[in-house]
Amino acid sequence: MLHSFPNIRIGLMVGIGGGVPSRKHDIRLGDIVVSIPRDGKSGVFQYDFGKTIQNQKFQSTGCLNQPPTVLRSSVSHFEAQYKSKRHRLEQTINDILEKNPRLKKRYQRPDLSTDRLYLSRIIHPLNGEADCEELYKDNPAIHYGLIASANQLMKDASVRDRLAAEMDVLCFEMEAAGLMNHFPCLMIHGICDYSDSHKNKKWQGYAAMVAAAYARDLLDRISPNKIEAERRIGDILSEVQGTVGQMSRDVGEILHEKRDQEHQAILDWITQIDYGPRQSDNLRRRQQGTGQWLLDSTKYQTWLETDKQTLFCPGIPGAGKTILSSIVVDDLSTRFRDDRNVGIAYLYYNFQRQDEQKPEDMLSSLLKQLAQSQPSLPATVRSLHDKHINTRTRPSCEEIASALQSIAVMYSRVFIIIDALDECQPSDGCGARFLTEVFALQAKSSVNLFATSRFIPEIIERFTGSESLEIRACHDDVRKYLDNRISLEGESHILKRVDLRERVSTAIVEAADGMFLLAKLHLDSLMDMKFPIHIKTALNTLPKGSEAYDCAYREAMGRVNRQGPMTVKFAKQVLSWTTCAKRPLTTLELRYALTVREVDEPDLDDNLPQIEDIVSVCAGLVTVDKESDIIRLVHYTTQEYFNRTKEEWFPTVESDIATTCVRYLSSSSFESGCCETHGKFKERLRLHPLYDYAARNWGHHARLISIEEVEEQHSFLRFLDNARDSNGQTPLFYAAERGQETVVKTLLEKSADPNLQDAKGRTPLFYAGERGHEAVVELLLEKSADPNLQDGKSRTSLLYAVERGHEAVVKLLLENSAEPNLEDEKSRTPLITPLAWSIERAFDTGIEMLLKNGSEMNYWYRLDLVRHTERRLAGLDILSVSVHELPEAMK
Repeated sequence: MLHSFPNIRIGLMVGIGGGVPSRKHDIRLGDIVVSIPRDGKSGVFQYDFGKTIQNQKFQSTGCLNQPPTVLRSSVSHFEAQYKSKRHRLEQTINDILEKNPRLKKRYQRPDLSTDRLYLSRIIHPLNGEADCEELYKDNPAIHYGLIASANQLMKDASVRDRLAAEMDVLCFEMEAAGLMNHFPCLMIHGICDYSDSHKNKKWQGYAAMVAAAYARDLLDRISPNKIEAERRIGDILSEVQGTVGQMSRDVGEILHEKRDQEHQAILDWITQIDYGPRQSDNLRRRQQGTGQWLLDSTKYQTWLETDKQTLFCPGIPGAGKTILSSIVVDDLSTRFRDDRNVGIAYLYYNFQRQDEQKPEDMLSSLLKQLAQSQPSLPATVRSLHDKHINTRTRPSCEEIASALQSIAVMYSRVFIIIDALDECQPSDGCGARFLTEVFALQAKSSVNLFATSRFIPEIIERFTGSESLEIRACHDDVRKYLDNRISLEGESHILKRVDLRERVSTAIVEAADGMFLLAKLHLDSLMDMKFPIHIKTALNTLPKGSEAYDCAYREAMGRVNRQGPMTVKFAKQVLSWTTCAKRPLTTLELRYALTVREVDEPDLDDNLPQIEDIVSVCAGLVTVDKESDIIRLVHYTTQEYFNRTKEEWFPTVESDIATTCVRYLSSSSFESGCCETHGKFKERLRLHPLYDYAARNWGHHARLISIEEVEEQHSFLRFLDNARDSNGQTPLFYAAERGQETVVKTLLEKSADPNLQDAKGRTPLFYAGERGHEAVVELLLEKSADPNLQDGKSRTSLLYAVERGHEAVVKLLLENSAEPNLEDEKSRTPLITPLAWSIERAFDTGIEMLLKNGSEMNYWYRLDLVRHTERRLAGLDILSVSVHELPEAMK
């Protein structure tokens, strides 16, 4: 209609409805109800839109629009006129019917005898044939007021009366609710029944006629200029639709954002490790134009264009393998930016992050990267999350590998880049197991693998049969790097002389022999020289070959030592922390660590050194990753050098770091104890940047301190006696494990608790006894250490001591009431495993002690023990020594 008549400005909804007679409103058949806003209501309300609460009345939650202003004001004026003068609606209807006699049958007023209002409790007979005329009779009533609308016909007199009492409803109908918010108009209804079960059609025609007559009379009294002043309904609806559309989009965005947050939370649950900042830092360090030789190589192009290919790129230390890996990642990301069918995932192994490089950690990172590139969160990932989240468990390596396989097949191709495989801890086989899983993934899906490593035989063997391309810094790339460094503003001005510049570049390129890092270190060594003769002399003695790095690092430390005494001390503190910290430190953590031992607690925040000074005093040996804000040594070889020469450069580093951590944790800021809520804990971490590192790692450093150092570190012993590290261990644990008798005695005198149990359920007595520290065990027992406490596997300190064959410790424990018959989780007593061990080692004295102290063979191991003894140990003297002590059942 609005398309046909776009200038419509007001609307009238004229029809019939069911009246609601009450004591307040005398509504009768044939009367009119007009939707006038009253008492905060819009004139129409939707009575079936809301909520029903047990033992409470129905609560309407909808809100409908009001009629246009011109209609509301006209109705008010019209109503006032009707009260002062009788309306002529009946006469208008009669005139129409006189002119159109054929309309009388349907539209004339029925006989008043048919206007009957029945009591609410009277229900019309269900068969519809009986007449209610013989039932109870009541008087009708009529009034103007609120119209109730819904999608159902009102035929229940009791509901009608309840709504009339609660909402002051005058009329029920079925069209208004669907119209008011989309086409604001005035409702005019003639009453044709009483909204109960006694409905009939006798009054419908007249009710429609009288409503139409009222509408015509109303329109006749509205000035046309008032209508023209109203906005076109089409414009109003367009705005409404625009607002609704915007709201719909806003709601959609909110739901999308909420869904994204939920998905991100699940992805973060898989792993928190993010290699994105490392990738960005690598690209930032790249000298523009370098590494192109790899991208242009035939082997790389073949790997790129062929499915299920592996390209292994070994290289010497410092050749630029990591930067080239980042170049490959960037090349792939650029090539396949718009192809969602190609998945790309990458890993950077780091020698300082061994705790984050278990096979399940690296597989989880691949899973997360490939899953988050999908348009929506894969069901496999959600299922894995839902399986473990409530039990607070972590998925196994097999579960992660299975999920990774499910995600990989969603792509037409997958590229996996793994850098620095040699920086994975080799002793625990983590790298080998990870590669096994990756190769299995490649066999089952279209995965292309790119990997770098130093020349490690075990790693090279795993890539037998794969395409290989050695990485070396080409001369052109090294020259580009050197030219850029020399040209930078602020670098050495003497090197910018054309003749020296060319000579320096040629000499360093030759000495570096394919190693970017060595070129950097050589150039660093020349930067503070002011005379050409010194530069030329240095160029003639640049170290080369296998010892080049050590020579370069020693030369760099020489430059460090040539600074002022305070600067040298400061530089060595920086280098010792970056070398020996248990995890990479942020710049803010290191700044606090360097300040703790220099100033008192209240002055910490105002005395932090600047990061630029921290980097500058270290002669190019440390660098800051801008994206992650991590400060680190420039290379893995730097770490290896300082690990070998730590005693020369930082002889007391573990003691220094442990003391710094202890001093920081002894701050008055932490006297309140543990945080009560997670929010307060996060706030503590924010306000005290070194807190996380110090609390988690002071024990690791303390464990490495020599006895002499600990005894000298009184501040360490003044630390809270029973403070625990991340493994639940106190200083007493470390001292007992290392047999530091003097330290143990001091801690016990300071009321350290000898019966505290760590995360494994063990006490200091467990560790001292297991390592055979007799004097320490005796000290602990004198201070009431309980020898019968059991750890998480229900094993006792006696079991560990006898298992290791520490006869003197076993004797001490038994003399101090150690119970030899306590069973572990596998129902073994301290005699069983030690007996088998002892028999093999002829540890007969230990068995005698156990048997004489009441140890009994438990049933489950009797037969196995006898067979073990007969099969492997026939003829040993121990059998004749101990068999007489065995219970009769064993013989």
